[in-house]
Amino acid sequence: MDTTPVTGLDELDRHLDDLVKDPSITVNAKLLDDIELQLTESNIPPLVVRFLPKLTAILKQYKEDPAVIVSLTVKLLGPVSFTQVLSLASEESLIQALDSPAPAANILAMTVLHKAAASPGDAAILSAMPQLVAAFLRRWLAAPQVEVGQKGGKVLGDLLDIDCELPPPPPPSARDAPRTELVLRKAPGQAKLWRLLFLEKGAYMFLLALCSGRHPDTTDPHQLSLAQGRLLRVLPRLAALNFEAVSRSAFTATTPVHLTNGHDGESSPSGPRPGEGLLQFAALRMVDKTDVLMHLSLVDFFEVFVGLMRVTEHSAHKLETIKAIVAEAVAEDQQLKEALLSLPDRTVEEEADDLRRWLREVMPGEAVRLAVR
Repeated sequence: MDTTPVTGLDELDRHLDDLVKDPSITVNAKLLDDIELQLTESNIPPLVVRFLPKLTAILKQYKEDPAVIVSLTVKLLGPVSFTQVLSLASEESLIQALDSPAPAANILAMTVLHKAAASPGDAAILSAMPQLVAAFLRRWLAAPQVEVGQKGGKVLGDLLDIDCELPPPPPPSARDAPRTELVLRKAPGQAKLWRLLFLEKGAYMFLLALCSGRHPDTTDPHQLSLAQGRLLRVLPRLAALNFEAVSRSAFTATTPVHLTNGHDGESSPSGPRPGEGLLQFAALRMVDKTDVLMHLSLVDFFEVFVGLMRVTEHSAHKLETIKAIVAEAVAEDQQLKEALLSLPDRTVEEEADDLRRWLREVMPGEAVRLAVR
């Protein structure tokens, strides 16, 4: 235990008491910053009970930018478990923080949810709070701030990793040692979050609505592009975790807005198809390719997705699904085709031939151009 005294604690106590009574007074930012700089992993625990309830109470009613208050709160939350936080901050207060226009409040709430990625049991507890999960999805995809989107993508990926019911893959072989481990979990999870997001129609269609421009928060073209880009960045990891869950669905995706603005979305070859999962929707149906930046995001997605699938467990169904997705995607997209074919020339030399072999499997029509050197 760190015995180094933290100076200013009594002053902080008094200041927080004043803020609890009157949240309209000016926050002493220097005092909070000075305290935060003195905090360490070893001296935080005895301060949690003393200060966290007061900070939580202030945040519930504070109307100005809470960035400095949030910063200290996040530091104090470091050693606190998800269930401990829930005893101090209710589900309702976390939803309120996610709904806040202040990005600092959004990130604080996401930091709390991230703690549920510490164990399968904690992730299961979170899955029993569907309104909180929906508020998280909405803020992740509909926040205009880049930092909130980045935080949300990391949180979602880690939560679904620890909750995945599949056994973690074996450690990488000596040949594959340079690559990082694909998963965080050391044992199978309970899959309760996976079931909520992919097997519960309400949650799944809510996610699709946000990414298709059919939710009020993403009707703006710029915000819709942000939402779609965020989904594309996290989806390769989700496909690596549980390919079946993201490639099959009992629910037919909503038609993206760009297919209904002057087009017959129901008969369009780019419209949603029954049985397809989130993977096909995002890779083949979601993006308006006339948007140059979104098309680049889609190309980036395919490069990451195809490369990552090479080092995950293979099956006949998985290979056929990937081949079908890639074939449809490149059929009328020469830029995407050239980007995928050039991947081996843009990777490290020791992996180039393995990548060429893999591309010959998923792009058999281009075998001549992908001859192993």
